[in-house]
Amino acid sequence: MQRKAYVPGVAALLAVLLAGCTGGSGDDDGSTDPKPGESATTPTAAQPGKYRTLPEPCAAVSHGTLDSLLPGIKQVTDEEQREKAYEGTATQTYDTDRKVGCRWKAESTGATDHLLVDFERVVSYDNAVSDDDRATEIYLKGEVAADLPEPATSPESSESSDSSESPESSGSSPDAGGSPSGDSGSGSGPSSSASESGSGDETGSATPSDGSTSAALQPRTLDDLGDEAFLDDALSSSRQRTVTVVFRTSNVVVTIQYDEQPATTTDVPSSKDMQDRARKLAGQLAGTFDD
Repeated sequence: MQRKAYVPGVAALLAVLLAGCTGGSGDDDGSTDPKPGESATTPTAAQPGKYRTLPEPCAAVSHGTLDSLLPGIKQVTDEEQREKAYEGTATQTYDTDRKVGCRWKAESTGATDHLLVDFERVVSYDNAVSDDDRATEIYLKGEVAADLPEPATSPESSESSDSSESPESSGSSPDAGGSPSGDSGSGSGPSSSASESGSGDETGSATPSDGSTSAALQPRTLDDLGDEAFLDDALSSSRQRTVTVVFRTSNVVVTIQYDEQPATTTDVPSSKDMQDRARKLAGQLAGTFDD
């Protein structure tokens, strides 16, 4: 499925932030020299971010959560190897005060799973731009790059639109084997099972063909996570599904990347299951910043 970009509002906000970050031109900025005997007003510095440190990434995910995301860990019989798998591997970084991450991998009889958790603490070195605004700029660049599709029309509005059409205008007669909208070819047969697994397009996003399921599982912004967040979901031609959740809380941007490669190309990882697990982890990580 080819995605339809849905970023006009995001791009506009990003442009405003970038304009604010670059500052004014070399022309008169509206300020005037103080009169004799008066002191110049010193501009108020932008507020620093709420967070000054980052969590230890390889300790940020509990064993129980790793068992859910990476079922293969529990199948490791050697206790030492299993503990090593739980520990994960720290990502390479040159400033652990600003950016840290951890990776995990586990192979099971049915699939190989990978998990990446990344924390970035944003610091603005411009006194006119707050740490939060700089973090928002970084977050929005990621959201624009994700190229989220336009939100699907809700089932209720679709039904209302369909009911307003007459059989003549829809091109179908009532006795042609169903409702006028029943000829779309997306509600039965193989496409129906594909929609349940969230695999309507092998090379595109996890947008099934069923209306309500599509709205629930398509890549989208999230309203209940941090200050702002989005979820992306893509299925490759080799049936590897990758679910990415990115959220910002104050001056920290958190990225979760969770992917699964089935052992056989006939299997398709469940979009719903993987999204549920990734969002649950995101909620847990967001909670640690509120403590």
